[in-house]
Amino acid sequence: MAGFDDLPADDQALRALRASSFGAHAAAYAEHRPDYPLDGIRWALGDVAQPTVLDLGAGTGKLTMGLLAAGASVIAVEPDAEMRAEFVRRYPRLPVYPGAAESIPLTDGAVDAVVAGQAFHWFDQDSAFPEIARVLRPGGVFAAFWNTDDTSVEWVDGLHRVARSAATLPGIRNLSTIPSPPQFAAFERADFPHTHRRTAESLTATIGTHSHTLVVSPEQRAHVLGAIADYLRGIPETSDGEFDFPLVTTIIRATRLP
Repeated sequence: MAGFDDLPADDQALRALRASSFGAHAAAYAEHRPDYPLDGIRWALGDVAQPTVLDLGAGTGKLTMGLLAAGASVIAVEPDAEMRAEFVRRYPRLPVYPGAAESIPLTDGAVDAVVAGQAFHWFDQDSAFPEIARVLRPGGVFAAFWNTDDTSVEWVDGLHRVARSAATLPGIRNLSTIPSPPQFAAFERADFPHTHRRTAESLTATIGTHSHTLVVSPEQRAHVLGAIADYLRGIPETSDGEFDFPLVTTIIRATRLP
């Protein structure tokens, strides 16, 4: 299939390519990516009433929406200019700054919590954790969120097999490899059931915003998305109108030590 040889052979280089792939598709990302469950957001933030929260790697604001619903004041940092522009279009009154997890443009102890939605796996953890600790007040919390497909459902597992591309990498959300950094207490983990209301066409569009479909050749992208659409139109769970796509929202959180 065309495009295989155009991808970096090194996994780290491929991860970097995938991490930088979203900006040109910011509007589609905002339209088609799922939100996050409110009970999970509340668990992540803990007991602080009306916290000031940094949404780090905020993208187009998918997690920001839930943070606001939970009563937080939100500051956003996003490295990609096109994603920031989409964020501003959706949240024109919220502060959003250029920056990255490894270089956060906030003062020491500026926030009660730092959160990252679908972003932590792109961070350079050795550089990011000291910065996250710096901008957190003592006792503040860091939390990372991932929406993942619930592959315990048979047809969802089948979709995963269909949706693979040449840029698919294993272990991108392998939480067992995340050490407890010295500035933080040990990580806690919780999983929350979640759903995303979709059709065969809109779920295909959602997967079309995933980085493993963005960095491949146009020919392979068309092939993969076509196979996904054919699969979804061909099974009874998804072939006719809207359905709830099963997700699991996994959250890890750790408290900033004094």
